[in-house]
Amino acid sequence: QVQLVESGGGLVQAGGSLRLSCTNSGRTFRNSAKAWFRQAPGKERELVAGINWSGSSTYYVDSSKGRFTISRDNTKNMVYLQMNNLKPEDTANYYCAASSLIGPLSRLSNAGEVEYWGKGTLVTVSS
Repeated sequence: QVQLVESGGGLVQAGGSLRLSCTNSGRTFRNSAKAWFRQAPGKERELVAGINWSGSSTYYVDSSKGRFTISRDNTKNMVYLQMNNLKPEDTANYYCAASSLIGPLSRLSNAGEVEYWGKGTLVTVSS
C-alpha cells in the first residue's frame, strides 16, 4: 500500500511563505511522477505543480509560476512545495499525488492520471 502523507500547512499572512512536504511511506512508488494539487472550498481540485521521477523536469500552472517551487529528494522519498509570496486565493487543501505517468507533466492536469493521493494539508492565507 502506497501512502502519501503531507505536512507543513498552516496559517500565514499574505506575502508570506510556507514549505509543504510529502513523504511516501508504506510501499515505495518508485520512478513515479509526483505532483501537488489543491482544492479550495466549493471548487474543483486543480493541479499546482508536477515533477518527474528524477527531478529533472517540472511543470507549473500559471497561478503558481514564479512563486512556487516543486522539488524531490528520492533518497528520502520526499517531495516538497516551496510557496512564496502567498495570496489569499492560495487558500486551499493541498494534496500530494503520485502517478506512473510517462509523457508531458502537463497531463497531470487531468486528475485521472493520479494513482495515489495523500489526505491533504490545509493552507490558509490571511489578507
